[in-house]
Amino acid sequence: MNPYISLLILVVYFGMLITVSIFTSRGADTNTFFTANRQSPWYLVAFGMIGTSLSGVTFVSVPGAVANIQFSYFQVVIGYILGYFVIGTVLMPLYYRLNLISIYSYLEQRFGFWSYKTGSGFFLLSRTVGSAVRLYVAAQVLQLALFKPLGVPFEVAVAITIFLIWIYTFKGGVKTIIVTDTLQTFFLITAVVLTIVLVSSELNLNGVGDIWTTVQKSGYSQIFYWDTNDPKNFFKQFFAGVFIAIVMTGLDQDLMQKNLTCKNIGEAQKNMFWFVVVLVIVNFLFLSLGALLYVYAEAQGIPATAKTDDFYPMLALNHLGLVVGITFLLGITAATYASSDSALTALTTAFCIDFMNIEKRPEEKRASIKFWVHVGFSVIFYLVILIFNRMNNKEVITAVFDLAGYTYGPLLGLFAFGAFLKRPVKDRFVPFVCILAPILTYIINDHSAEWFNGYKFGFERLIINGLITFVGLWLLHDRAGKRYVPQA
Repeated sequence: MNPYISLLILVVYFGMLITVSIFTSRGADTNTFFTANRQSPWYLVAFGMIGTSLSGVTFVSVPGAVANIQFSYFQVVIGYILGYFVIGTVLMPLYYRLNLISIYSYLEQRFGFWSYKTGSGFFLLSRTVGSAVRLYVAAQVLQLALFKPLGVPFEVAVAITIFLIWIYTFKGGVKTIIVTDTLQTFFLITAVVLTIVLVSSELNLNGVGDIWTTVQKSGYSQIFYWDTNDPKNFFKQFFAGVFIAIVMTGLDQDLMQKNLTCKNIGEAQKNMFWFVVVLVIVNFLFLSLGALLYVYAEAQGIPATAKTDDFYPMLALNHLGLVVGITFLLGITAATYASSDSALTALTTAFCIDFMNIEKRPEEKRASIKFWVHVGFSVIFYLVILIFNRMNNKEVITAVFDLAGYTYGPLLGLFAFGAFLKRPVKDRFVPFVCILAPILTYIINDHSAEWFNGYKFGFERLIINGLITFVGLWLLHDRAGKRYVPQA
């Protein structure tokens, strides 16, 4: 695709986002940045969260992975449903009852100072590294499609990208994000649907019935797997989905910050219900798109790429014509920046609330601190991306995503213990438990085949990690402490 067309698309796209930010940030203060003054319409939050939960990595990975895992990923999506039910009925009422801005401040009320800082610290580490890597992977696609043909070095392209994100989020914060993510989710879903329609047209398919029949006959549409030794086993995938939803949405400041901008718990729960419905549908569309792309490639004699993540970009930019190329570019841009802009805002919020005690300061000082923290995390994003670009090693990237999985385990253990038990703990020792749990989990995972008759852990690592943290907190029983009494 002509790079100047790509450039024009991005200029118009970011121009639209910046225009939205100008209107949404009028009269904004730090309360607007952190909570949107708790006036967000639930339907905008629900729709916009789709774009946040689906990163640019998901946009290219899920369709490509269909060649190897068929539709088995949908078993994980089914697990999401139960996970989001737990979030809506257990965690969200807790957050609203305590009127939280940073969800990790709950840990201070429940356990104490050290637990609070530890929980927030694990989130900051997980989100900073994970979001920067997601942005890096998507930035590589944009570099190939746009910046490299224009002679723009990767380092400059990434700096421009992060600066644009900073521009449209630094003032309005989460209030701006609610609106921009809604627009970006619209572009993302439009990209998937339009690509399905155009590929189906190339395959001479007429209507939804023909499309579904082709997907079923493709050999890629198997959803359920029952073999206990298969990594795609239903129960493994289902429970993985349950706990991934709980920890990466319910215990993550990024997505919960949006939910906490609704007017009340009733609207927030309505938002969560409709978010789940749309998320399930969108993930099924991604899988169907993957099957159709492979059917198209086979019909045209186009060989598959060595890496499945490259398959969808290769077809969209080189074989399916200008409209699909433009659609793909808009889709991956929307998926990438809907995820990255909200992560940047959530990191700024968590650090300001949890480590800078910004709530206790006058508005002028709050605004100054928020500004520089926002700048700081933008710079950190940039540096992390450059480090990964220097490494240029896919195995390192995979390791980083695994690391993020390990760091969410202690959060799972902390919140589960706090929500279901009233037992007091010795707060000063909690950081040691939260550091030890991932280490023990890594050792168990590394020796699982040897110790458990060939069994290899996958997503179960997260559950084991949380369980070790839970048991460690139980052992830290403070006999002199008072049982926790929840606030009314």
